[in-house]
Amino acid sequence: MTEPIRVLHFADIHVGMENFGRLDPETGLSSRVRDFLRRLDEMIAYAGEQDVDLVVFAGDAFKTRTPSPTHQREFAYRVRELSQLAPTVLLIGNHDMPPNQLKASSVEIYATLAVPNVWVADDYAVRVIETKRGSVVVGTAPYPIRSRIVTDDRARGLTIADTDLLLQKELSRILDDLADQASQHDLPRLLTGHFSVGGAKLGSERGIMLGRDIEVTPSSIADPRWDYVALGHIHKHQNLTNGRAGLPPVVYSGSMERIDFGEEHDPKGFCWVELARDATRWEFVGLHARPFVTLEADLRQSDNPTAEVADMIEGYNLREAVVRLTLRLTPETEARFNEGIVRDALRRGQVSFIASIRKEVDEPARARLGDNPEGLTDMELLERYFINKQIDAERREELLTHAETLLERAQVGREEG
Repeated sequence: MTEPIRVLHFADIHVGMENFGRLDPETGLSSRVRDFLRRLDEMIAYAGEQDVDLVVFAGDAFKTRTPSPTHQREFAYRVRELSQLAPTVLLIGNHDMPPNQLKASSVEIYATLAVPNVWVADDYAVRVIETKRGSVVVGTAPYPIRSRIVTDDRARGLTIADTDLLLQKELSRILDDLADQASQHDLPRLLTGHFSVGGAKLGSERGIMLGRDIEVTPSSIADPRWDYVALGHIHKHQNLTNGRAGLPPVVYSGSMERIDFGEEHDPKGFCWVELARDATRWEFVGLHARPFVTLEADLRQSDNPTAEVADMIEGYNLREAVVRLTLRLTPETEARFNEGIVRDALRRGQVSFIASIRKEVDEPARARLGDNPEGLTDMELLERYFINKQIDAERREELLTHAETLLERAQVGREEG
């Protein structure tokens, strides 16, 4: 019996993401760009240690379709390392597509230069790839572009919704044809695709989406003619056929580094696959992605809100984390809150980046009485004015005391007059 083919499956690197980062003076790169590159380096080291046979990148190399030369250089270093380890498939994702059909994709250069051991998969195709542990059949399904799948003649006069349905139908037909081609070989079979599958749990990819998304039906890819389906596009790691007997693993590896707080609790990493005909095993390998941490505090009853938040910060390990605070306050506790001291506490905690300090201040009690001031006394109206001007409680009490004395004197004067 031959050994299983050892496959590395990863996706959605998005080199060029710089949110929540700062310039690294040593490299001239954003600290966040370095995060994504470090995850790649950790993964490549693992693949080398485990003696990888086949590398499958399921699309989206860069943040934009026109990456900077520096970002292209950094990605190229990693592609070279991977291709020296094993045959490498680079699938075209929506972020890899050129801005228009006349321009090159962001990864087309590897095909143009005929880089050894690299297949830039920009079309729906099936190939047999030779690896050191045997041959494997690989089917590729890049991000679906309407103009490449549905002709203008067929789409003419259709609504957007009808065009999408036609595209989905044609894509299902193409995927069935790929599976049929693969089934002609008595070898381990892998399909890689970059698209959304109906029923998948979405991640933060919607916030950086390029182009209009088309969903593929689950039945189109959960096909027993494949032994493993390696997906990209959705950032949340998941197996869409988990627990379903007779179907191959249909797996989104997920993105390798966190994009934003929408991925705060999502594990990040890649998939390691032992591919065999009807006997595939796989596992998710987590990476040390930068932590994103949200801290919340209700300070409406706090006597010392600044100290309370500083103590809360000290109770967490926030080293190298991107942190945001959400604080619930009243006008009185907000007046006693010192944001500068809290920022100093975060810096002492060696956070990587302070994303935000959000203060949710309750509407003043008097202001909640409504826009109509009828029925309020002069003192109540004056107190509402002071609160809306965010005058702190101690000063407000002093002013109200003086105001009450003046009003009383005025009343006495009117009565004596």
